[in-house]
Amino acid sequence: MKNFLIEHYILLTKSFEILAAITGIVVYKNYKHSPAKYFIFFLIYVALLELVGGYVRQVRPDKSLHFLMGTLFEKNYWLYNLGWHLGAILFFVFYYYKVLKTKSFKTLLKNIGYFYLCFSIVYIFSNGIDFFYKSFIILKVTGAIIIFTCCALYFIELLQSQKILLFFKSLSFYITVVILIWWLIITPLSFYDVYYSSVDLSKPFRHPDFFGDLNYATLKKRIYLFSNTFMYLTYTFALIWCRPQKI
Repeated sequence: MKNFLIEHYILLTKSFEILAAITGIVVYKNYKHSPAKYFIFFLIYVALLELVGGYVRQVRPDKSLHFLMGTLFEKNYWLYNLGWHLGAILFFVFYYYKVLKTKSFKTLLKNIGYFYLCFSIVYIFSNGIDFFYKSFIILKVTGAIIIFTCCALYFIELLQSQKILLFFKSLSFYITVVILIWWLIITPLSFYDVYYSSVDLSKPFRHPDFFGDLNYATLKKRIYLFSNTFMYLTYTFALIWCRPQKI
């Protein structure tokens, strides 16, 4: 069973991402007048990002994108640095800015969003070519802190409002709980990526040396598979179960 999950890790992960995105499209009409519509757009964006990011599996001597070997685009770090570590964080700042009602919270989130955007741009340009060859731990950690801040502000406002009485019907509640748990699980892995960064593209995709340290690569896949399955299945359930709120 473990071998099956690892061997089909990519297929399973993308299937759950696409399932959540399709569910969002199906129920979109229920949420089109609420901030939840932006979250549905985000799920579609993530599914597309992951599909495009899979191009690296074709960057090998015997595959269709072999001509990218030796170029800046042979790995997909650049795509995830922009699309996830920058784009996803800014989305959640925007989303909670739309959800929250407390003026001081909204002002804080706006300032955090501008700061993170400027900081990320400066950091990326100052590190030059590293943008194409590795993930930036500082962006991951800073992004995680911003996510935790968004979640904390949401819970504080929820506890101070009448919405607490129907929290189990709120899509934003499930989004907040899940994204908080997901980031708590995933963020520590960033400090161990050195064991995963020595990818040898000259080797076949399933060759033991392709992913660098095989034991760590396997452990990382299991953690990501569990975390992503939990996250996207919960989102799928929440989109169907929750009561749309015009907030």
